[in-house]
Amino acid sequence: MENRMEIYNSLTKKVERFVPNEDGKVGMYTCGPTVYHFAHIGNLRSYIMEDILEKTLRYLGYDVKRVMNITDVGHLSGDSDDGEDKMLAGARREHKTVMEIAAFYTEAFFEDCRKLYIKRPDVVEPATGCIKEFIHMVQVLLEKGYAYEMGGNVYFDTAKLENYHVFSGQTEEELLVGVRDDVEEDTNKKNKSDFVLWFTKSKFDAQELKWESPWGMGYPGWHIECSSISIKHLGEYMDIHCGGVDNIFPHHTNEIAQSEAYLGHKWCNYWFHVHHLNDKTGKMSKSKGEFLTVSLLEEKGYNPLVYRLFCLQSHYRKPLTFSYEALDNMTAAYNKLVKRIADLKEEGEVEQDKYAAYKERFADALCDDLNSAMAITVLYDMLKEDMTDKTKLALAQSFEEVLSLGLFDSKEKEADPELERYVLERIEERKAAKKAKDFATADAIRAELLSKGIVLEDTREGVKWKKA
Repeated sequence: MENRMEIYNSLTKKVERFVPNEDGKVGMYTCGPTVYHFAHIGNLRSYIMEDILEKTLRYLGYDVKRVMNITDVGHLSGDSDDGEDKMLAGARREHKTVMEIAAFYTEAFFEDCRKLYIKRPDVVEPATGCIKEFIHMVQVLLEKGYAYEMGGNVYFDTAKLENYHVFSGQTEEELLVGVRDDVEEDTNKKNKSDFVLWFTKSKFDAQELKWESPWGMGYPGWHIECSSISIKHLGEYMDIHCGGVDNIFPHHTNEIAQSEAYLGHKWCNYWFHVHHLNDKTGKMSKSKGEFLTVSLLEEKGYNPLVYRLFCLQSHYRKPLTFSYEALDNMTAAYNKLVKRIADLKEEGEVEQDKYAAYKERFADALCDDLNSAMAITVLYDMLKEDMTDKTKLALAQSFEEVLSLGLFDSKEKEADPELERYVLERIEERKAAKKAKDFATADAIRAELLSKGIVLEDTREGVKWKKA
């Protein structure tokens, strides 16, 4: 397909034609999770839409290399260098080591991604694996005069940049409305907007993870990791950087500042930001109300892919309001959609003209600033169209490369009746074990099936299964 992808660039505040640095190849970076707790479904909205973006680029024929960091050190409870390390807070909460917390919640995050059919990035790099790269970047910034040492810490000097607030065009004072004033001011900073590149024990003696550095035993600031990890794996020029809108300031603003000061040239051409998921009280977060996770949705009987469809029915640049009523309605729509696909027969021939026309419409929707809702509409229009079932199946399989809604999961089961019979027998045995309160046997059956690539889901309609 010809290059016709257009996407909103948060840096320029315009919808622009997407043109990668290297023809046919795309370097893509995703800000990964801070693995101190489970991801809530608001976090996961961003990863779902970033997944759609990556799969759209691949659908259009690009060779995509996607990199994601795992923040297992350095992210403080306040984004502006205040509070304690979130990882340390998680370790204290659960009476575990920081590395035990990191391992558990990293695995939990990717399990959520698997349930939501989010593709694992090509490269996943934990911050603790790149300490030497962080130290090198800080040293170069000091040598170039963009950083300074004060009180045992190393800071980036934002006054050395002509346009630090690149995302907004606002003044420093206007942007600093987002910086909390109820925390103790760091008197080591020359400017209020300066940020820490490297902390030492002089500030956080309780920090569990520390490394030797030219500035003493310490650990990296949060912002430095994404710059270093992306440059390590994608080189000096990056095509597209993704994240939630709450990352714009200070995190992404600081990434641009330190990366371009370090490299000496423009770093990333396109910035892709996904808007918040809200509930009736406002932005969803871990600190308020019911902590909504994928596992909680499953416990309440919802298929995680229903939540994925719920996200796709809204544009990524608009706030999305969550409610169980909306999810109930989406469940009904999802089940009808899956049934319509399951009822299609391998009959007739693929009508090439209709196949090409619908594939073009589908690509056009996605190329229009990732209009996933319109792409879903194209799917529905196609199913209503007068064409052979074989054509509809071929198109649905093509669309599924991007949508990843599990539209063919039931057909896969039908293709192997012996497997289905075995799984259903084990489900009944598990059901009997749970009724007898023999939860060890029930868990063992689930684990056995998972080892064979079978995932069980407890829903309102009973236990469902699918291939992992």
